[in-house]
Amino acid sequence: MTMMKAVRIHAYGGPEVLSYEDAPMPAIAEDDVLIRVHAAAVNPVDWKIREGHLQKFLPYPLPLILGWDVSGVIEAVGANVTTFQPGDEVYARPSLERNGAYAEYIAVKASEVAFKPKTIDHGQAAAVPLAAITAWHSLFEAGQLTAGQRVLIHAAAGGVGSYAVQFARWKGAYVIGTASGRNRDFLLELGANQVIDYNAEAFEDVVEPVDVVFDTIGGEVQQRSWQIVKPGGILVSVISPPSEEQAIAHQCRSAYVFIQPRADWLTEIAQLIDVGQVKPIVEAVLPLSQAAEAHQMSQTGRTRGKIVFQVRD
Repeated sequence: MTMMKAVRIHAYGGPEVLSYEDAPMPAIAEDDVLIRVHAAAVNPVDWKIREGHLQKFLPYPLPLILGWDVSGVIEAVGANVTTFQPGDEVYARPSLERNGAYAEYIAVKASEVAFKPKTIDHGQAAAVPLAAITAWHSLFEAGQLTAGQRVLIHAAAGGVGSYAVQFARWKGAYVIGTASGRNRDFLLELGANQVIDYNAEAFEDVVEPVDVVFDTIGGEVQQRSWQIVKPGGILVSVISPPSEEQAIAHQCRSAYVFIQPRADWLTEIAQLIDVGQVKPIVEAVLPLSQAAEAHQMSQTGRTRGKIVFQVRD
């Protein structure tokens, strides 16, 4: 059996359960491609799965390779694959139902894969898929955001939020973001029109009503957000389903987004990156062997952009 290096968990728990070790190379089905991983990225879903919070929805057999952001090069293709060939540079947000990308190789359905943006390296490309698809789906599919509308983006400096700011600016919306004070200039550079320091002021006291609230925090932040949604507007969350009763009471709508792989959106996003409309934000680049440290950083909730594993040069 051919082996590779990977980060796996053999039990659910804290960062200490992440083990950098030898693992079997993945086999590919006839609709799959085998990607030689150059870079992978960390997302909150990674450590939520590691801690066992998603067992009810995704009952994984252990051991499990985490990580569902990848950029790399096609190593082999299945018998039914005609869209890619060995040597193609690609990126993907693979299905959460399979082993992930904290590894030297990953098997992915060809339908989940898109060509990598040409103007960025693999490390930057790995920082795109999951966060960018989440922002795209939330703003444009669920939120139906259009030019001239007002949008409030919570945690705007984070992995998802930083893409949401750039997408909303590209669409022509008036963009308001909440973040710590240290991220004010950063968000203005990304295209935000207004930045609220959540340590200094309550957003509901200073923000005029908006058409779309994009909630990436949940809890009391979600509850307070109802106060500033315009009648007919929408509150979109990726953390927990917003209350339908509250939506009715405030004469607006609500939506909960749990994303699936979308290669077509990744193709559109790659085009925006290649023409300079959008840029990935990378907080740190680490080797796979430092997966525990990467998870600890992610769980602080204070990273700017994404944490990336450099698997190959």
